[in-house]
Amino acid sequence: MVEKLRFLALHQHIMVDVTEEMDNPTFRSDTVLSDVHLHCPNKRHLMVRLNAVGQPVFLSYFKLLWNTEDSASEKHGREATTEEHQYRSEDELCDKDRNNLKRERQLNIEGVEALLDDDGDLEVVRRPRSASDLEAEDLLRDKVYPVILMKGKEDAFEDEEQECTCSDVVKIEHTMATPLEDVGKQVWRAAFLLADYILFKRDTFRCCSVLELGGGTGITSIIMGTVAKRVYCTDVGEDLLAMCEQNVALNKHLMELGRGEVKVKELDWLKDEFCTDPEAPYSWSEEEIADLHDQCTVIMAADVFYDDDLTDALFRTLYRITHNLRNSCTIYLALEKRLNFTLRHMDVTCEAYSHFRNTLNDLENLQDRKRKYTVEPIKLDFCQFLVYERTEQLV
Repeated sequence: MVEKLRFLALHQHIMVDVTEEMDNPTFRSDTVLSDVHLHCPNKRHLMVRLNAVGQPVFLSYFKLLWNTEDSASEKHGREATTEEHQYRSEDELCDKDRNNLKRERQLNIEGVEALLDDDGDLEVVRRPRSASDLEAEDLLRDKVYPVILMKGKEDAFEDEEQECTCSDVVKIEHTMATPLEDVGKQVWRAAFLLADYILFKRDTFRCCSVLELGGGTGITSIIMGTVAKRVYCTDVGEDLLAMCEQNVALNKHLMELGRGEVKVKELDWLKDEFCTDPEAPYSWSEEEIADLHDQCTVIMAADVFYDDDLTDALFRTLYRITHNLRNSCTIYLALEKRLNFTLRHMDVTCEAYSHFRNTLNDLENLQDRKRKYTVEPIKLDFCQFLVYERTEQLV
């Protein structure tokens, strides 16, 4: 049988801040923040709960662009979350906003004028309170209040839900600025890239049985669940899997349209067997393992190649699982190539991506009588269905 490995890649320039110790360079920060969260500020910062390890959990809305012509015309895209942030130039402002700006500028000019009292000391002219509060609701900048909405599992975004239809929004719980071992709790751009491809190639994945490795928050599996028959979304860590399961429940209405099903399961790449302990949460039943081996024709993974040991473990898992499948399958890999300046090379490199490509080549050149692996890159000229930034470095 022939296994196809198709991969999408985007690369990003990142300069790493390290200490001056040449023999033992270390990071000055132990947290990682996804560009998806970094470049999409909200009108409000909404936190729905704290997870089991005390990390703030946020709920974001990601809008789907079903009009492909409009999305394709926006070549580089835009970032979006719960509330779409709007940028308006001064020429687009209404007359009322323009008048407000003129009043603000006049007040600023008056406030800068230096006045001296009888003793020669500087007397600061403050803006009148009534003027600063004048028609506050019409000002361009919204007031920001961090708010803990609720502690339960109910949907906290009632106002936003009324403003958008159920079929064009994906709701995702996630964290921000996590340690490296918890990056799966954030939303990453390569997951959007793979989701775009799924929506663009709906007929290819319709009624398929799919396995996702390193599903994280589950957004790619949720999108796949809108067209596929069954999706096994896998990762490790009970807290992460619970968040993923919550996201699947939040978006069940999307999958019901296509009668798809997403099952959240534990799959540790560092172990050789599926977790079948009935006492363990997110374990596999014998029937589910048999269904995976008999029906699975698609395997996918998004932005999971950032550590060499985990990359090796992932390819070992791919090799083991594909050898147990009854049918040939296609593996879709999406990743973000991150370029870092290292003191060891004194240059900008991407060691994680280089290791991924070397391992991918080894798999393709593997001499195996039962399975043959072929690698095909995918051109990134397909339409954009999710609102996010596709950088110029897409390859």
